[in-house]
Amino acid sequence: MWSELLVDYEGMNNSLFAASAADLTIERIRALAARLDQVESLTLEYKSEYSASLVTTIAAMANTYGGMILVGINDRVEPGVERVVGVDGQATIDQIVSGCSTMLDPPWEPTFFNVPFGDGSGRSVVVVRVDANVAPRPVLVKLKAPIRLSGRNATADRARLLQLAREEPSATVLPMGQNVMSPNLDRDGEGKATADFILRTGINLPMGEAAAWRPLSEKTVAALAQALNDSAFPSALYNLGNGAIDYTTGFRQLGHNRARKARLVWQATGRPTENKHLVEAVVSVELPEIYGAAAAPAAASVTIDIIARVCQYAEGRGNAGWTHRYAVPDLAALFDGLLKTAVDPKVVAEIARIADIDTALVAQPRELHLVADRQVKELLYSGGLQEIPDAGASAGGIFRSNPALNLRSDTDRQEQVDDWLRQLGLDAGLTGMESVVEGHRAAAARTTT
Repeated sequence: MWSELLVDYEGMNNSLFAASAADLTIERIRALAARLDQVESLTLEYKSEYSASLVTTIAAMANTYGGMILVGINDRVEPGVERVVGVDGQATIDQIVSGCSTMLDPPWEPTFFNVPFGDGSGRSVVVVRVDANVAPRPVLVKLKAPIRLSGRNATADRARLLQLAREEPSATVLPMGQNVMSPNLDRDGEGKATADFILRTGINLPMGEAAAWRPLSEKTVAALAQALNDSAFPSALYNLGNGAIDYTTGFRQLGHNRARKARLVWQATGRPTENKHLVEAVVSVELPEIYGAAAAPAAASVTIDIIARVCQYAEGRGNAGWTHRYAVPDLAALFDGLLKTAVDPKVVAEIARIADIDTALVAQPRELHLVADRQVKELLYSGGLQEIPDAGASAGGIFRSNPALNLRSDTDRQEQVDDWLRQLGLDAGLTGMESVVEGHRAAAARTTT
């Protein structure tokens, strides 16, 4: 069903969907409308003005995965035609409210935001957010249940209508906030951790019809491995090795792979070649078995683990050993490469293909877990950092993403990385991280100019 819907755009991943009212500015809306790749899609629609079809779209998004409607924007781009035309904001909201009351069964209203031009014209763009988690599904229009396809509305067939009627509230819709299980460090026979730290992020995914029954395709798994190898991830991982890496494998299938689980592993070996890998990255894609499942479909999952052992490698070199600490710029590059890869269009497209869903439903990661084998402050290079007296110990943490940030934007992604680094320092009982991060960014800016 969903295979023909694969398109490359941000949709609900766009930062406007999760932005607070204060962050919904006309400048951000104009920037979105100016992008040629931001076409109408499964979760995004433009309307130049109010019409009854707008209410039908609200119902369709409510019955599918939710979405966003921007009223006051032409849906087509033509030379010489202004795309952001605006509307009378309050009058338009009143029309939508009235339409939802009279046309929808049961009557239901999405969330509205009136975003004025701010130029004295009295014109606005009305942002309509449809949250499928809270909609009273099925939402009917003239005794029919609209559903959303890629850039258009359709009518649910009997099977889909029955599924909507039987589901529990929020049963088939994944929350915008993605939660992943905290990782554990592997330990040897003496109970000692076998790595300096492990980082984990991931997302949950709805599944298309084909993904519910077919095994994983060797071609699609190989295509995902290639997309990962072509992404920013390998260079960020290599950089973490601090010059000690001699050989890398690239992402390839390794370990527990099954008909509905793919495990792709990147490994780096130090000098001289040893069995212990300095840095590893494991990307796991799992499609759960759902035969005989209840009405609520299971979710697929993508998990990304980064395992670092550079400190242990350095300490185990005997007479040639040295003391290693992870520098803040290296961690910044690692965080940035990880997030950039998670939203890389090619990587997202291959994940969507495996799950048989629209790329808009491949959410941005919203959580990062860190588990270390020692206090975090003992892992960090101390230059510019100072311990806070009696701050206590920290051997990890959970780092949340700002949902208003669009991680495909270099600026937004840098802001998120810097926030995580500041949290890392404070949780570790250290001051000075903010200055270290600012110094790193300033040095990077000088290098690129």
